[in-house]
Amino acid sequence: MFKPSRKTIISFILIVCAVFLISAFSPFFRNSAQKTFKPHLTLIDLLKRECAGIIFYHRNMVELASLNNEAENLRRRLFDLREVEQENLRLKNLLNFKQKSPLRLVSARVIASSPDSWSSSVIIDKGRHSGIRRGMAVINAQGLVGRVIESAEDNSKVLLINDPGQGVSSIVQRSRQEGLVSGTLGANLIMRYLPDDAQIAVGDIIITSELSQVYPKGLLVGRVINIGKEFSGLSRYAVVKPAAELSSIEEVLVIIP
Repeated sequence: MFKPSRKTIISFILIVCAVFLISAFSPFFRNSAQKTFKPHLTLIDLLKRECAGIIFYHRNMVELASLNNEAENLRRRLFDLREVEQENLRLKNLLNFKQKSPLRLVSARVIASSPDSWSSSVIIDKGRHSGIRRGMAVINAQGLVGRVIESAEDNSKVLLINDPGQGVSSIVQRSRQEGLVSGTLGANLIMRYLPDDAQIAVGDIIITSELSQVYPKGLLVGRVINIGKEFSGLSRYAVVKPAAELSSIEEVLVIIP
């Protein structure tokens, strides 16, 4: 059996060292070595990345869940802040209107709305304890809202002006033409009993008249958006868009006589 001598071993070691030194300092040999070992190094890097992905998968999953939870909390806080900002703006406008108005007003918050489809009403959080009684007019900073039809100790029911059972004696602010504004359960109101030659046009402002026994004179009802003729052809009617956003009322003012 061949047994290398000590001299042979030393010579082999010196040759290997020389090859490595030449590879390190010579571009040709260095590039050759890189080409030779590159596939093996690429495979090793790929295996290292896969192993790291498996090892740190759970940690990354926990971090992702934590980040998603933090983002959701931030979205909720932003939503709450926007709600508070909008509420503060509404209350500020309501307070300014209340301070400037010559009327005696009690502010209230809407806490419920009518669940049925044949009437239009809301419940407010003020009642007889705050001086509110049946028949009192209800407004907000935009215009007429309705009237109180029921009053308990701590809450009241308000019939909105778009209810079919509601009628408001009104006039055209520009021409002083009188008519009766009624509800339709829809987004708009109808002003009827207008003569064929009535002085009324699209864009005219409608306000409460002095003939109303419930509402003070001069309350803003809405604006005319369309005019038509009744079936008889002897009178006209006007479609009126309410000044108050009746579908999204949150705060109101009750007029105390």
